[in-house]
Amino acid sequence: MQRLAMDLRMLSRELSLYLEHQVRVGFFGSGVGLSLILGFSVAYACYYLSSIAKKPQLVTGGESFSRFLQNHCPVVTETYYPTVWCWESRGQTLLRPFITSKPSVQYRNELIKTADGGQISLDWFDNCNSKCYMDTTTRPTVLLLPGLTGTSKESYILHMIHLSEELGYRCVVFNNRGVAGENLLTPRTYCCANTEDLETVIHHVHRLYPSAPFLAAGVSMGGMLLLNYLGKIGPKTPLKAAATFSVGWNTFACSESLEKPLNWLLFNYYLTTCLQSSVNKHRHMFVKQIDMDHVMKAKSIREFDKRFTSVMFGYQTIDDYYTDASPNRRLKSVGIPVLCLNSVDDVFSPSHVFMSSMEPNVEPNMGFELTTLRPEPELRSRVMLSR
Repeated sequence: MQRLAMDLRMLSRELSLYLEHQVRVGFFGSGVGLSLILGFSVAYACYYLSSIAKKPQLVTGGESFSRFLQNHCPVVTETYYPTVWCWESRGQTLLRPFITSKPSVQYRNELIKTADGGQISLDWFDNCNSKCYMDTTTRPTVLLLPGLTGTSKESYILHMIHLSEELGYRCVVFNNRGVAGENLLTPRTYCCANTEDLETVIHHVHRLYPSAPFLAAGVSMGGMLLLNYLGKIGPKTPLKAAATFSVGWNTFACSESLEKPLNWLLFNYYLTTCLQSSVNKHRHMFVKQIDMDHVMKAKSIREFDKRFTSVMFGYQTIDDYYTDASPNRRLKSVGIPVLCLNSVDDVFSPSHVFMSSMEPNVEPNMGFELTTLRPEPELRSRVMLSR
């Protein structure tokens, strides 16, 4: 409370000085106008500092791992201050494409073959100028998995590579079939329940650099795919650790959230058109097994998955596919350390889904959840980051 009062006093003083010097004429220059502006600003600052800006809430299953995170991941102890003028998740999502920056990254592309005759496009950032890890055979490698229709060109992927470059790491981006401009050689795309392509990529990268520490990070659907892979393969993976961001833990709940009227208008319909566009350019590959005209009339992701994805991957119903695609079913089988970061106000991943797996005495807060999984019972833990 002392910190909050001090922040409010400083903010009020700065606002008062600014307005006194900058606003001098008309209504806003009068005492009434100045008081209204100052009162509103102070009220907004009070709300922001008391309800929006929060320290992470750390929930772990073991004290030793809690200390490890606090020592090596300082963000779990720092107050998170969202953008003051746009802290709501939907607003941030809508504004991001217009104000985001895109660091320049020079990729080396590689096409690898799959068992069914298809091909996968990998974009490598070798980080040849790494001063921390000059030996390429032991340079840490980070496999990055973009979101639903994302590629290596997404801004969040470019920023992740930029940060990895500073650490001296090598990165490789796994582009799902048919989305990065390469030809589709077989009538098959991708989904977050089928991990065969990811297994192919992981084995390929590990075979190239068997002595290098191997990590992975997935965003949104890429994180769902990564968790499903880890849950299926357990401790046998060559990955040493992983991280996921904004994962949809339960596909049914994600779909239900995105089908709410406002969310459908802002996100669902647009993402559906992106999915349709990604498969329509390979339309000739699917016409024998899928009614593409029916697919192109889908108005939601659920309808697209029912008409296209579940049919392509042999599921009897959309419910069968969504059940298999939900990572929360496989978490107990994960055999390596995984950090999973979720925002509680993320419309793509409803908070009640991951809150339900937490201890009953934990109060849900607006902010972030960071789930940390380890195979050992004493270290398997959940970490919540709350704003």
